[in-house]
Amino acid sequence: MDFLIQNWYLIVAVIAVLAFAGLPTAEQKEKIMAWLLYAVTKAEAEFGSGTGQAKLHYVYNMFIDKFPVAAKCITFEAFSTMVDQALEEMRKMLQDNKKIATL
Repeated sequence: MDFLIQNWYLIVAVIAVLAFAGLPTAEQKEKIMAWLLYAVTKAEAEFGSGTGQAKLHYVYNMFIDKFPVAAKCITFEAFSTMVDQALEEMRKMLQDNKKIATL
């Protein structure tokens, strides 16, 4: 017990380093965002409009399967925000290229 009291700062530092090491890197976030664009497009094609929550949970379940480690580090709220960003990107792509809409 004395060891814990005397070295609490080392224990906290080790926990912080381990927690930080588990966070996705910028490259991993970029890969996840590219995959999310695919996933939201697939969910939109499969479910259609007016099924937002169903699509969100569908994509989230796909995300957990595809990126299990990142899924443990990213909250559902943060994931939802990332999905919103991917949806914005999808809408831009649809406006810019009508051929994509046929897919």
